[in-house]
Parts: sequence; C-alpha cells; structure tokens
Amino acid sequence: MLIIKKRLSLVLRVNFMLMRIYPTIKNKLKNRQMKYFTSFLLALMVALTLNAQQQASPVVAEKISERLYQLKGGSGANGGFYVGDNGVLVIDSKMSEESQLQVFDAIKKVTDLPIKYLVNTHADGDHVNGNIYFPENVAIISHENCRSEFFVSRNETPSSWLNPGMAKGVPSITYKEKMDIYLGDKKVELYYFGVGHTTGDTYLYFKEEDVAFIGDQFFETRVQLIHTYKGGSAVQYVATMDKMLAAIPAKQFCSGHSEIASRDKIVAHVNMIRDKVATVRTLKSQNNTLDQVKARFPEGEAALIEGIYNEL
Repeated sequence: MLIIKKRLSLVLRVNFMLMRIYPTIKNKLKNRQMKYFTSFLLALMVALTLNAQQQASPVVAEKISERLYQLKGGSGANGGFYVGDNGVLVIDSKMSEESQLQVFDAIKKVTDLPIKYLVNTHADGDHVNGNIYFPENVAIISHENCRSEFFVSRNETPSSWLNPGMAKGVPSITYKEKMDIYLGDKKVELYYFGVGHTTGDTYLYFKEEDVAFIGDQFFETRVQLIHTYKGGSAVQYVATMDKMLAAIPAKQFCSGHSEIASRDKIVAHVNMIRDKVATVRTLKSQNNTLDQVKARFPEGEAALIEGIYNEL
C-alpha cells in the first residue's frame, strides 16, 4: 500500500508541476506549436496516471483447484497457470517486468516445478507484453493468426515486435484448430473456433476442473471489445462463441477483465451481442444512417455498434 501511495503521489506532483509551467510556455509558443504541446501534455498526464493505476495492486494467485489458478492484479489483464505432473503452463503474461516477476513469485509459492509453456489467448499488449521476461526455454504457444497479429499495429507505426530484441517473446509454436498439451498425465486442451475479439483467440479447457480460459471473449462490466483493426468481428463473434459453447462443456469461465463467470452468464452475454447485431441489421435495412443507428444505443456502445454496422 505504501508503494501505491508513493506512485500516486509522484503522479500528482508531476501533474501539478506541469500545470504550473503551462501558462509560461503558452505565452512563448505560437498557436500551432501550442496545439502540439497541449496534446503532448495531456498524453503524458494520462500515461503517468495509467501507469500508477496499472501498478496499483499486486499480482495475486486466486485458487480455482489444487492445480489451476487465476492470476489477478498487477499491470495487464487477468491470466492464470496450471500445475501439471512435470511442469507449469502459464496463460498470458503481464505488461511490465515488475508484474511479471510477481507472477513468477506467485507460482513459486505454489510449486517448485519449472514453467514449461506460455499460452497467449490473443495478441493484445495487456496479455503478451510480458512474454519477453520468460526464460528462453519456455515454449510460447498461440493460434497461428494470433502470432501474425503480433505484427499488426493500430496506427501506421511498425510493430514493436519487429524489434530483434523482442523476438524471443513472439510465439514459436502455433496451431490451426485444436492442440493438446501434456504435462505428464495431465492434459490441457487448446481450441480455435473462429473470428471474435480478434482473428486468433484461443480457448483453454481444463476438463478435470470444468473451467475454460477465454481471454477477452467476455466482458461483464464494460462493453464487449472487438478489435476490427485486427480483423475482429462482432457479427462473427456470435457464431464463434456458439461453437465454443457447443464444444466446451465448462461450468466456469475465466476472462481477461472480469470475475470468474458461470456458463449462464456467458450464454446471456452472447445472446446480448446477438440481439444487437439483429437490431443493427434491421435498422440498416431500413436505410438508417450510422449516426441514426448509434443514437438508438447507449453512447458507450458507439464503437461496438459502428463495427457491427460497417460489417453489415
């Protein structure tokens, strides 16, 4: 808690200092220069605040069974790990070295077995940036589309994963539809069912626990995120999740940004997206413009609705 307070205090002091010098700089810069400086200043303040928030809570291993744990806290999304007979499989990585080291410490508190595998559910930074901090003898696994998306950027700048120093964090093993990983007699099942949040989302099923890890294919307290710039599709998401529910009989589902959810919650979430797609389809067939369609939904759903409209 002391570290958290120090981080937030530092952010507040830096923000306060920047705001004090703002009037002085404003008087010395031309309008065009001031526009760029203001944008830089806002971006810096947001980045500092987000950094403090990301580090606001330590990594915690939440026990699901004697072998399966969910990893929460730290910088980045929820992940997890599974203790097999002869090694450990980790699900997704954190964003910073500090948080990733906390993950390793959390695992060591449970088992002395070595980490053998890291599975990335998809290529978002909050799930993969910490890959580079894993020992080089750990096999990094993902769907083949996920590996390709490591090199896709939201803007026109080259992906940081093209940097030779980052190469060790890129998945070295990929699969197409299904893959089984054995840790002694213990098996972890990996599945791919199609396009959804991205084009390369992996589902991990732990049969003995009746638990699945599904990355960012479920959001409970915020709008479902679909990365259209990576080829993600809200329209295809529904069919993909239907396939997943038919193939994986899990009773509990772990995801990147929500609490562990029941099967009923996942079904309800998919049906909610299904209804939105159907509504947008109807409104568009009636020649409503994008703005008219978006006006029919809560403002916070604008990006999701726009994605659906453009797909249809």
